Amino acid sequence: MKKGLIFIISAILLIGTLAGCSGEESVQAEKTKDGKVIVDFWSFWGSETRRPIIEKIIEDFNNSQDEVFVKHTYLPWGDIWTKNLASVAAGNPADVIINDINSVAQRAENAQSEDLSKYIDESFKNQFYPHLWETVMYGDKPYAVPFNTDTRLLFYNKDAFKEAGLDPEKPPATWAELEEYAAKLDIKDGDRYERVGFYPLWGSIGAASWMTSADGGKGFIQDGELYINTPKKQEALQWLLGWKERLGEKTVQSFEAEFGSEQSNPFIAGKVAMWVDIGTFYTQIRDYGEDMNFGVAPIPAFEKGSGNWSDGGGFVAEIPKGAKHPEEAMKFIKYLAGPEAQKYWAMKNYDNVANKEAAEAVVNELKGDDKYVYEASVKNLDQTQLFPVPVKYPDYQNRINPHIDSVLLGKTKPEKALAKAEKDVEKLKRK
Repeated sequence: MKKGLIFIISAILLIGTLAGCSGEESVQAEKTKDGKVIVDFWSFWGSETRRPIIEKIIEDFNNSQDEVFVKHTYLPWGDIWTKNLASVAAGNPADVIINDINSVAQRAENAQSEDLSKYIDESFKNQFYPHLWETVMYGDKPYAVPFNTDTRLLFYNKDAFKEAGLDPEKPPATWAELEEYAAKLDIKDGDRYERVGFYPLWGSIGAASWMTSADGGKGFIQDGELYINTPKKQEALQWLLGWKERLGEKTVQSFEAEFGSEQSNPFIAGKVAMWVDIGTFYTQIRDYGEDMNFGVAPIPAFEKGSGNWSDGGGFVAEIPKGAKHPEEAMKFIKYLAGPEAQKYWAMKNYDNVANKEAAEAVVNELKGDDKYVYEASVKNLDQTQLFPVPVKYPDYQNRINPHIDSVLLGKTKPEKALAKAEKDVEKLKRK
């Protein structure tokens, strides 16, 4: 009881503090000396790499017109989300915030973001990849604008392919080929692996991605229906277990214990021959791979013709509910998501951006390996899916993941675990 009371008092104090800040930070509701409306823009881009890039975009916008002045507020990852919700509740939110792309509908449902439909026409909407635009819609209205995204590719070591007698220009196209190639790429010294050909749960990919791929690109929830406990998803989990059984738990754990970033990444270090990761992983290879001879390809399909599915994420620009300057905020968002700013962001960060014209411009301007990987990642967006959190099934992933983990730890059979997972998610359904 005491803990609950303390929590309530703390929440009231936080909201009161944020409301009180309106006096100190009333600058966001005022104008500059030369009459520009000040727009407060919140992002989590505070690194040495990204902060100068976003601030250059802001500077360019501020210099491009005489009506709006954007002020950048950096908030650390994690803090930005809680402070956004508290500021909306206090009636003193930012004017623009960068937020998660897969939870737009949740915030719209909870009246935490503004409806942008009156600021957006068909020509503006058509600037963006359709699968990204779908994520910002709630009740046939847009509540955000896509900013960036990602996609997953198979990176492979061409020199390792040659050593193993594999054609370095023909990466595996199916799961069966992936297993065949991996076995040939393994290097063992007795019972000890010096190099692992492939392990499907290393890199930027998880069990759910392989389960979706096996099921013809079908996620756990589609059009309001549950597709958790399906034969193909059960098969995928059994397939993942097979990899661990082949390598052995000790091998998996010993390799994972040595994992690091940059030059100590196992793929870059030559300890793993094939690796699934997002397109920006290339920048680690470029900067730390010492002229590594590598290739990229779509993630192998479950079987020929079933699709080289990848999942994706990303971020959007939103106007929080109750923002004081929505029209001015939208002017900045349109610039932020426009071809010029998007191209600059992509060229500097190597991110997949949401604006189609900008992405194509980047492909045309880059050279060498920079162009090779970026072009592959842009093409891969055609087979990349995002899975926005359904309003009727909030937090469904946290109900499924423990059951998947139980399977991968060898504690539960796939069919039993997925049946339980589906029942747990059914209980979540909002009427």
